[in-house]
Amino acid sequence: MSHLLLRGARLVPLGAEPRDAPVDVLIRDGVVTAVGERLQTAASAVAGGVVEEVDAAGRWLIPGLWDQHTHLGQWTLSRSRLDTAGMQSPEALTQLVGERVAAEPGRPVIGWGHRPAVWPREVDVAELDAVSGVTPVVLIAGDGHHAWLNSAALAALGLGARQDVVRENEWFAAYERLTRLTGDADTTPAAYRATLEHAASMGVVGLVELEFSGGTDDWVERWHAGCDLLRVRVATYADRLEEVIGAGLRTGDPLADDPGLVDRLVMGPLKIISDGSLNTRTAWCCEPYADAGSLEHPCGAANLAPHELQAHHARAHMSGLEVATHAIGDAAVGAALDAYAATGARGSIEHAQLIGLDDAVRLARLGLRASVQPAHLLDDRDLAESIWPGRGQRTFAFRSLLDAGVRLVLGSDAPVAPLDPWLAMAAAVHRSADDRPAWHPEQALTPTEALAASVDEQPGVGVGSRGDVVLLDADPLAPHAETADAAAALRAIPVALTVVAGRVVHRAL
Repeated sequence: MSHLLLRGARLVPLGAEPRDAPVDVLIRDGVVTAVGERLQTAASAVAGGVVEEVDAAGRWLIPGLWDQHTHLGQWTLSRSRLDTAGMQSPEALTQLVGERVAAEPGRPVIGWGHRPAVWPREVDVAELDAVSGVTPVVLIAGDGHHAWLNSAALAALGLGARQDVVRENEWFAAYERLTRLTGDADTTPAAYRATLEHAASMGVVGLVELEFSGGTDDWVERWHAGCDLLRVRVATYADRLEEVIGAGLRTGDPLADDPGLVDRLVMGPLKIISDGSLNTRTAWCCEPYADAGSLEHPCGAANLAPHELQAHHARAHMSGLEVATHAIGDAAVGAALDAYAATGARGSIEHAQLIGLDDAVRLARLGLRASVQPAHLLDDRDLAESIWPGRGQRTFAFRSLLDAGVRLVLGSDAPVAPLDPWLAMAAAVHRSADDRPAWHPEQALTPTEALAASVDEQPGVGVGSRGDVVLLDADPLAPHAETADAAAALRAIPVALTVVAGRVVHRAL
């Protein structure tokens, strides 16, 4: 186990009074064991190993940052996929696809990022076929909940012929079969390692992995092949739930009988996707969408009947697993809370993008976390105003959640938004991505609140806290007159050092 002594660091307060002067921080066996001025440096002072010393030189020290909602495989793959985020129409996207097919004939095209909810019309398979021929094409929308495939890709993935896009559960099931087209060259341990190193460079020490495909065994293999950099909590889905239960795994258990894993690679929650998304208009809401007349389900729809949802919660809870329930619409949030209340299950509501204020109080009373992704509001602001008119004050309602006493944690949902905790914090503080005023600024967080929601509910750096810390070249809580300035400063924070369990995993000193 690594021992580390940081000299002369300024502790950033997360609700407590700041220290007047820099201090030394000793991390022993993965835990902060001493904080004070001029701590002992002799190796004999720390039994069992040599102490590495790092001169913090007055830099600012915070607990390690977490991303509480990632799809790490998809985020890793996004680096090699065709970027379709800037496409403003079907015609623009098909032109881009045609150019890619002509440049690399025969090579499958996998795209990611377009937002068809703002396009003026629906798309069909035939127009994609016209520019791609027999080259398989899979264009995954930026919310990850649906994909536009051509006929060759539909056939290769075992999906039936159609003219429409592939949505929700059918798409989630098909996603795992993408390697039939791409192989696994871009999801090797080396590729994952590069993703983890990039996360560490931004001060991330831990991730909650909610990937659709793969499983716990895949992560154990990956870990031993060089991906042992950060803390990872690996979720399961209902199709692998019995396998996890049969292995005797409970939330927080190490994924292998290996002393090196300890609490770094552990079992996470059962993930349930209880409704759809805003962009597909499948998020389940109490009121109809503004364009309800064109929708099969005017209010969106649940993916699971109430008894099915409760059965999943109950099965996980009785087996020692927490539950992470995806619920974007306010009706979905209400139904998920009913399931938690009926079963006693613990865990989180993932997204809570639209929430009734009474349900915010219920969420707090049940002791659940609201795992939210602030950067989504930067993309969804205009669409939400258009199709959820009059509901903006309940959309991404971070202030209402916090004021109700909800345990708030931040994440990215990468690759839907970049795996970047500073972007998430900035979006929570200043709810705008452009020169427009903040969108419903009454729901914003302060920089201190945003930072506190980004450190896995750690109270700060002190004796007994985890040896996961981040050294910064700037004060993340420096005062600013405007929230836009505070957000800009957060997005530009330089990370000097990232430490996991006392081991330096990123260094830019």
